Amino acid sequence: MIKSLYIRIVAMFLTAIMVSLLASAMITGYLYNRSFQEQSEKYMITIGQSLIRLFERVGLENRALVMEDIREMVNMISVQIYDEQLQVERYGDQHNIPVSEEQIREVQQGQIVRGEDEDSGGLSYVGLSFEHEGQAYAMFLESFANNQLGYPLGGMLLTMMAIFLVGGSLFFIVEAGFLIYPLRKMTEATRRMAKGDFSTDLKVRRKDELGVLVQSFDEMRKQLWQIEQMRQDFVSNVSHEIQSPLTSIRGFAKALREEQVDEEARNRYLNIIISESERMSRMSENLLKLASLESRHHPFHPETFRLDEQIRQAVVAFEPQWSAKQIGITLHLPLIKIYGDHDQLNQVWINLIGNCIRFTPEGGAITISAVMGFHHVSITFKDTGIGISAEDQQQIFERFYKADRSRNRAHQGNGLGLAIAKKIIDLHHGHINVQSEPGGGTEITVILPYYSP
Repeated sequence: MIKSLYIRIVAMFLTAIMVSLLASAMITGYLYNRSFQEQSEKYMITIGQSLIRLFERVGLENRALVMEDIREMVNMISVQIYDEQLQVERYGDQHNIPVSEEQIREVQQGQIVRGEDEDSGGLSYVGLSFEHEGQAYAMFLESFANNQLGYPLGGMLLTMMAIFLVGGSLFFIVEAGFLIYPLRKMTEATRRMAKGDFSTDLKVRRKDELGVLVQSFDEMRKQLWQIEQMRQDFVSNVSHEIQSPLTSIRGFAKALREEQVDEEARNRYLNIIISESERMSRMSENLLKLASLESRHHPFHPETFRLDEQIRQAVVAFEPQWSAKQIGITLHLPLIKIYGDHDQLNQVWINLIGNCIRFTPEGGAITISAVMGFHHVSITFKDTGIGISAEDQQQIFERFYKADRSRNRAHQGNGLGLAIAKKIIDLHHGHINVQSEPGGGTEITVILPYYSP
């Protein structure tokens, strides 16, 4: 069994071309022989009629002289003349034309008889009748021009087919290599990707199906590379996020075992342990929540509710945080009714408001506004925080991506909040986008379909 696509394509081509050449040669040979046979018969009839006219002019008794004078012409023709007693005279090539008595009688009766000489490779002959002094004669003519011209033509056709076969095969072998080359590159890239190397760059300029396939494969490679980098960043971030509270919990738990610790220090250590435990719990909850949202069986319970009231309640829930940082909150929320999952959308507002508070410095400002469109509502969260770079804006909604690479403990995020928000917005057939610049604050806009009151 052939396992190489290259060898299979070449073999299929050679088989196809051989079958095509054989079929075309047979059809061409058949049509050529038929056409040449017809032309040869017409030619012999013309020659025979010309000889008959010469016999009539010079007399049949002088036929030997006539045939001698046209010897060069009749050298290519075998001529046999039969009288009524079936006596035969041969001229020209002296080749015996295999005619039967029945054919001779038919010709003498005025018919034109056609036949093939099987002993000479199927050469055609014709029989013509003429009269002299009241006696009927039958003249048979067989041309060898068919045989002499057929062999050079057949040889020329065979030579042309051989040249075409060899030249076409060489060209196709090269073309097949060019055709298979992208697949070989993809195979090599696949092997390297299986080992964790996504750096192979597949550059193609072809616009055919293989070119589109290679481009799609290269786009998949780039996406897998990004996912692998995100996975590595996530493992690094999660490892740090887990290691940091674990280190604190372990250290302060050991400190509590010391008998010299006073009550105030003991309470402070316990509060730190509780805080770090809660941070690990939140990260675990976010991971489980994101996994649930990405599954096909996540519960979705839509209902009609007041979106403006839901956002106000979320802001009130965060009052201790924004009040502690003396952040000003401004709300522009008209009465809005929306059809969606109440709990899921509440998680979106919690994540977005939490981010605004987390990254806005003390004394900053946060503005939350909503604008109703024809079939949608647009909710904007704008802060005066540290901002987001253009590079990070392209990836902040990706899973496990964390724009705050400094891991500043003041910004205790785990890189999952915006990913969760994006997934929930997608489930509601909405959109979320960001506009920001470093040091210039951030503006995140959520667009959702809605039902007007």
